[in-house]
Amino acid sequence: MDTQKEALQRIITTLANKNDEIQNFIDTLSHVLKGVQGNSAKVLSDLDEEFDGLYSVLDEMKESMTNRIKQEQAHKTQELQNQLSQCTNALESSEELLEFASRTMDIKEPEEFTKAARQIKDRVTMAAAFRLSLKPKVSDNMTYLMVDFSQERQTIQGLKFLPVPKAPEIDPADCIVADNCVTVSWQMPEEDNKIDHYVLEYRKTNYDGLPRVKDERCWETVDDIKGTEYTLSGPPFKAELHPKGERDTVKTAGPSISLDHGTGLKFDSKYMNFRVRACNKAVAGEYSDPVTLETKALIFGLDNTSSHLNLKVEDSYVEWDPMGGKSQESKVKGKENKGSGHVTLKNNPRSATPSPKRTSVTSRPPVSRGSRDRFTGESYTVLGDTTIESGQHYWEVKAQKDCKSYSVGVTYKTIGKFDQLGKTNTSWCLHVNNWLQTTFAAKHNNKAKALEVAVPDKIGVYCDFDGGQLSFYNSETKQLLHSFKTKFTQPVVPAFMAWCGGITLYTGLQVPSAVRTLQKAENGLSGSSSSLTSNAQ
Repeated sequence: MDTQKEALQRIITTLANKNDEIQNFIDTLSHVLKGVQGNSAKVLSDLDEEFDGLYSVLDEMKESMTNRIKQEQAHKTQELQNQLSQCTNALESSEELLEFASRTMDIKEPEEFTKAARQIKDRVTMAAAFRLSLKPKVSDNMTYLMVDFSQERQTIQGLKFLPVPKAPEIDPADCIVADNCVTVSWQMPEEDNKIDHYVLEYRKTNYDGLPRVKDERCWETVDDIKGTEYTLSGPPFKAELHPKGERDTVKTAGPSISLDHGTGLKFDSKYMNFRVRACNKAVAGEYSDPVTLETKALIFGLDNTSSHLNLKVEDSYVEWDPMGGKSQESKVKGKENKGSGHVTLKNNPRSATPSPKRTSVTSRPPVSRGSRDRFTGESYTVLGDTTIESGQHYWEVKAQKDCKSYSVGVTYKTIGKFDQLGKTNTSWCLHVNNWLQTTFAAKHNNKAKALEVAVPDKIGVYCDFDGGQLSFYNSETKQLLHSFKTKFTQPVVPAFMAWCGGITLYTGLQVPSAVRTLQKAENGLSGSSSSLTSNAQ
């Protein structure tokens, strides 16, 4: 019996110690629970301060993180409460067993004592207190509370207004005026990766040097340019943007902008002013120092007041009209009342205002009504309305597919009323005859040289007045068709002949770079054209 009492005493001691541990653990759990509640409240308060500092941008993130904190709080609270409940139940059971064991110690009857002691032993063996983990399943540290916006706050505090971009710099040496295109190139004085786009402005002028404040034309704008180079193109091309290093050829595909209501950039002034400014997402910078580029090109129309009566003449188109006479006279009267002497094509920029008086290179004397019969007989000729007195010029002509006969060239104004182009020593031309069979020839001073080449769809005419050179090209391939070498002793005027059909004139064109290259490479005239070399007086 003493042995049993000693064993029972050890059990009681063990139970008392376990109860103390459980109570201590209960206190720990309670503290952790309070810590979770207190710390979660503190963290939420800190989180509120952080998000309040970041304003509405972080509202959604705040809500998400708050939910996660509350979820973790609920999870940890539930775990700790479960452990607390288990420990409380185990403690109650252990205390009940301890009380039963204490009462058993007072039993005097050995047999009854032995039976009670055995029950106590069995109950101790199965007691939940000995199966409990006396370690909290969760801590009071919140895993989602490691939030520190100090770095982000520093970044935000470092934010400043976007700086105003500096003015770009345009170097005229990097700009190219060729092939009916003007390529403007610029650079920033210092690298700025915040530039979003550029705005290019241009305007036409007849004044050299810096732009005048009160110029006759307004600035035109091309917006949203992403690169540092832009090309404005004239007919028949479009204005387009292309990367640096790819401007040696004219492109007609890719990003483009059509100018002048679809007719392209018309080179009807001596110069053009250009300026550009850089823009970021917030503000546009100052304009660059403007530059002036020479862009002159010969622009002229057909002078219907000095054409054959059987020619129906518009500003850029002439067609043979067998009726002629009366129908033409009524038109002449209307034109004389306008004081212009022109019939203009629709959508032609020249139609808005009377043609300006030509100066320096060209001159245009007034024409009287009496000159309407300037050409008679079979001289179905019409002259251009502008004379050429100097410089290098280029224009193109395209005939209708069913045109039976036409000529393209230049002549002195002194050509006779019965004279045909190429049959005098003061006129030079290419003549195409599609009547019965096709013939293609160069004509001057009543001499003809057959050309062994196919008649192109469009003929380009190059006139170097000072150099005494008149050359004809296939306008598409720039193949040289024929050249005249002469010495012009008087101003010349573009001249055209049309019979049983019509031809269209294209002016305001710059001399193509391919033509300039061919002219530089040409040393005198070839044998095929030397027979038509002249020294006209």
